[in-house]
Amino acid sequence: MMRVLVACEFSGIVRDAFSDNGHDVWSCDLLDTDAPGNHITGDVLSVLDDGWDLMIAHPPCTHLSVSGARWFKYKQAEQAEAIEFFMALVNAPIPMIAVENPISIMSTRYRKPDQIIQPWQFGHGETKATCLWLKGLPLLEPTDIVSGREQRIHKMPPSADRAKLRSMTYPGIARAMADQWGARGKPPDQHACSVNNPKVVEGA
Repeated sequence: MMRVLVACEFSGIVRDAFSDNGHDVWSCDLLDTDAPGNHITGDVLSVLDDGWDLMIAHPPCTHLSVSGARWFKYKQAEQAEAIEFFMALVNAPIPMIAVENPISIMSTRYRKPDQIIQPWQFGHGETKATCLWLKGLPLLEPTDIVSGREQRIHKMPPSADRAKLRSMTYPGIARAMADQWGARGKPPDQHACSVNNPKVVEGA
């Protein structure tokens, strides 16, 4: 059993997938959880030092995603704050880390992602390119390649819950994370694990 932190998740989808596999897992978000379960309501930066073995992080992409590039010049301060938060998660003192985001400026401000996955590789006939930056973890292997390339998320109509719905992890991807990364087991010695300290590259 591992201690797992799911950062910036209110839905409980990834948390519950790891919980089903017997891990001590907690989600953390500024919002309350939408589903009953272990959840910390608050700033995830305040709990990064609490002895986690694995963290799956979903930092907000509003000011990072290239889909909003036309607005970047109007929100430079917000973007700088988003980059700082992203890098705080990347550099957390946790042996195994996966940080996910859509195609974003972090490919140049930080580094290219280790992997880009799609929902249709995990049982959902849709497209939504998701980048994964990994530390101490292998690439996520596809589990159920299906037909269909619907852009459901992109075509989602405006609504009060649109941002929340767009941010939710597909259950098939959550299950693959829990089954593959959760099966790696507790690191033998957290203090012996090296922690990368990459720097943000100025300009993009």
